[in-house]
Amino acid sequence: MTATQDSALELVKAAVGASRKAQALWLRRRYSDRAASLLKIRDYISVHAEELSECISRATGKTRIDAVSTEVLSTAMAISFYASEANSILRRKRISGGGILTINKVSYLERVPMGVIGIISPWNYPFAIPFHEIAMALLTGNGVVLKVASQTKEVGVAIKKAVEAGGLPDGLFGLIDLPGTLAGDAFINGGIDKLFFTGSVAVGKELMAKAASRLLPLSLELGGNDAMIVCDDADLTRAANGALWAGMSNAGQSCAAVERIYVMAPVYEKFLSLLKSKMARLRVGEDTRFDVEIGSLTTDEQYAKVKELLNDARARGAILHTFATVPQTGRFIAPTIVENLTSDMRLLNEEIFGPVVAVGKVTSDDEAVAAANNSSLGLTASVWSRNSLRAESIASRLEVGSVMINDHLMSHGLAETPWGGFKESGIGRTHSRLGLEEMTRPRVIVKDILPFVKRNMWWYPHNERIYQGLLGAIRFLYPANLTQRVRGGIQLIKVFARTFTDE
Repeated sequence: MTATQDSALELVKAAVGASRKAQALWLRRRYSDRAASLLKIRDYISVHAEELSECISRATGKTRIDAVSTEVLSTAMAISFYASEANSILRRKRISGGGILTINKVSYLERVPMGVIGIISPWNYPFAIPFHEIAMALLTGNGVVLKVASQTKEVGVAIKKAVEAGGLPDGLFGLIDLPGTLAGDAFINGGIDKLFFTGSVAVGKELMAKAASRLLPLSLELGGNDAMIVCDDADLTRAANGALWAGMSNAGQSCAAVERIYVMAPVYEKFLSLLKSKMARLRVGEDTRFDVEIGSLTTDEQYAKVKELLNDARARGAILHTFATVPQTGRFIAPTIVENLTSDMRLLNEEIFGPVVAVGKVTSDDEAVAAANNSSLGLTASVWSRNSLRAESIASRLEVGSVMINDHLMSHGLAETPWGGFKESGIGRTHSRLGLEEMTRPRVIVKDILPFVKRNMWWYPHNERIYQGLLGAIRFLYPANLTQRVRGGIQLIKVFARTFTDE
């Protein structure tokens, strides 16, 4: 039966209701028990790593090495990290006092689970992206309802089997099957307490606008058009190897893939020659014997989009260098270097999401920074230099959520680092301690430790003596001179004395 908006909403409501009921049981478990359940999930992933890698490869067209390195291995590592860190996030913490006048007030900060987390995940990393969020949500005491991309449903089923290995309460984790066109409205109106969405800028903006009517909190990761800056003192061999992997991995279908490379003029030709020679050795095709580096694009729509961007660049005067023999059937695109760039080319202003890198020449650090920042997106970037101070100086000027020095793309695999971007790359953060905090609400508890005090000194009834005493408090704490402090202190003592009486 074809899903409608009403049936989609009812499906989400049912999943959220079941998850919320199970969450009450989940919260009764000690943190150590919840962490133990997540580590069982990690161990399941370890045992079934080969099977999971093959499933991901079949669903997406990426190679099994891409699948195991960027999805399966990184997920297992992430679960271990979150299991070790989440309890310190959840533990109640005392807040330092703000001043002597409120010394009798002791405050605590605690993190409260959001409730039921909704996750709408993409097709490019269908296992790793949602699993980070699933692990963080469960460890912090939430329920989860997941909708995976329609193109990678079998990976969603594999995720469900892995989660079930943790022995969670029935219904705590729900996997639903909905068309992408219906999922956003259904999640927003279906009772979730927060939405995590990874996808396009356009859809992210639509979801944010719709969520406003509920004041539903969202975390949005909306892609990038990431720049790589190669300084004239860089290790060019490492830089070329890094550009190759970060630009071609997953056939370029990574939010943080290298798409624009800005190279200092003195080393431009040498770097380009290295990159071309290395790219010429890449093999493209279906992964059957681990004898290819680049698989296929995942969807027909993305295949057509990359072709459009290349045709647009060619029409605007770009020089295209293509490499590798590409199979005649399937969604395969040859690794491509684009030169002779102009600012109006679409591939400089849109996310490419294909095995394509645009390479341009710059003459200074300032020009490189300006070129890198000339984008509506700001997910990640990288700086390549042997001079650490220079690289860090450039990095501090880049308008992106994370910058790597002498590396690129792999920060998503570092569970300890926040993931998210500036500008239209999204809002909020996942991964790291910040991501764990995003799965919770902060609650403050303020306790008075002097129960015998009858009133605060500013309570009713009021009179001029109270007013003068409070002015005295200001002058005692922040005096212009010693005389003012003494007089203010006397006035403060007089009004403070009323706190012990009921008059």
